[in-house]
Amino acid sequence: MNAPMNPLILGMVNTTIGKEGAYSNHTSDPGGETIWGIIKTTAVANGWTGPMKAIPRDIAVRIYYTEYAVKPGFAAIAETPAVIGAELFDSGVNCGVGRPPIWFQEWLNAFNQHGRLYADIKEDGQIGPATLANFKAYLAKRGPEAEKVMLAALNADQAAHYKKIIRAKESNEDFTFGLMRTRVAA
Repeated sequence: MNAPMNPLILGMVNTTIGKEGAYSNHTSDPGGETIWGIIKTTAVANGWTGPMKAIPRDIAVRIYYTEYAVKPGFAAIAETPAVIGAELFDSGVNCGVGRPPIWFQEWLNAFNQHGRLYADIKEDGQIGPATLANFKAYLAKRGPEAEKVMLAALNADQAAHYKKIIRAKESNEDFTFGLMRTRVAA
């Protein structure tokens, strides 16, 4: 990536890297080898060929910036209120980038009073002009508590996702408290 990175997005990336920590290869982690929160398959897909323990932080930052902020559209959301973009980004890192955009679109539609405040959008997981326009309309129509309510709604979906994967495989309980502490309750 040759263009300079947006400082706002870099802040989101650095916050998440701070939660993720160093190298891990926990037997209960379905992602396998991980460093800076980047799993091996993602590192390899982004051109990394060395040992996972050796990925420098700047490579992890580039992967996060491109794969988890820009491509799924979370960077564009962060330009409105940063807290919602950061939440979507962090959830995408931890739950997969496909889930948070759907949650976000579902909540936008649920908060529009049957289309009276703004029109429904397609819940397709693509953050594009329609989703951005609806989010701006949501913020304008719902007022000062809009960010807080959307953040709580997204955190509820994230917590429900964790509960589902933990109940599906008992060994995932190894991560329950840490996920809730660093991702939902924080």
